[in-house]
Amino acid sequence: MIAAPDGRAVSCRSMFGGMKHRLLPVFAIACVLVAPLGAQEASQGSGPTMSAGGGKLLPLDSNPGQRSMMTAAQGAVLGLVEGLTEFLPVSSTGHLSVVQDLLGLNATPQEKAASDAFAIVIQAGAIIAVFLVLFGRIGKMASGIVGRDRDGLRLLGNLVVAFIPAAVIGLVLEERIKKYLFGYWPIAAAWLVGGIFILLVLNRRRLKEGAALETVGWQSALIIGLAQVLALWPGVSRSLVTIAGGLLVGLSMSAAVEFSFLLGLVTLGAATIYEAVKKGHDIISMFGWVSPVIGLVVAAVAAFIAVRWMVDYLRTRSLAVFGWYRIAAAAAVVILVAAGALAP
Repeated sequence: MIAAPDGRAVSCRSMFGGMKHRLLPVFAIACVLVAPLGAQEASQGSGPTMSAGGGKLLPLDSNPGQRSMMTAAQGAVLGLVEGLTEFLPVSSTGHLSVVQDLLGLNATPQEKAASDAFAIVIQAGAIIAVFLVLFGRIGKMASGIVGRDRDGLRLLGNLVVAFIPAAVIGLVLEERIKKYLFGYWPIAAAWLVGGIFILLVLNRRRLKEGAALETVGWQSALIIGLAQVLALWPGVSRSLVTIAGGLLVGLSMSAAVEFSFLLGLVTLGAATIYEAVKKGHDIISMFGWVSPVIGLVVAAVAAFIAVRWMVDYLRTRSLAVFGWYRIAAAAAVVILVAAGALAP
């Protein structure tokens, strides 16, 4: 048996038995998220192409020995890191920044730009995983759009309200954030502060206290959305601050986690599409098709496992393990920077 976000017990058989009904909308989501990459590639290319190593499309008169700078194994590692950390309160952005450097994927400015863009686009895998986990709740919101579920429509409206603050501020401050906050000292500081916050504040919260998801109003949604703005600082963790925001407005732990996951679908989906349209060609030109797609698939599988585990884990336990993990991660980054393995 597996715990659903609302606390109900769901058997693995029933969960996977309905999976076939979810594949069509999942396929549609995948097409929407990935199509911009192909569109940009098509608009940039001219003349016949051939497939090179790693799936990269090269003009026929290119150097036949040219290969993608990201291997399939590297793509899988990035997908695994993204999937395991995206919806846990530990910051996927911070983890991906460290792993990209350790894998040697930031050797040149062009490669770093493509790696940073891929770190956002790869979120598509985690989005698909959460879509599968929360398929029933998403179905209620879809019914609300056509006037068949008032609660579903209300929840969808609240998600839009919560999404707006980070979307607006992120667009306005995008360049400054990348210039001043995408470094290992800011990431380590965010990990450390977040870990202490979990242990001293969130860990004191009783697990079953609080209101259900259906009680969320637009004012509470706005507060959670304002909390999400803090996650524009790499290392803070979007999941952490939105869960904390949910607890702050009086939700139970399970309700706060579910709202965080649903808000992630909206926020990460918008960011993924935006980055794919803006930098999709750079990703394909640098890394080809095969390695990024492998990363997306691995991210989807890893995120599905991580989300199901987290929902089940938080039924009876606190967030303390994530607090200690964040402190350890901050210490590890400081050691790696001091040893010269990571450039500050």
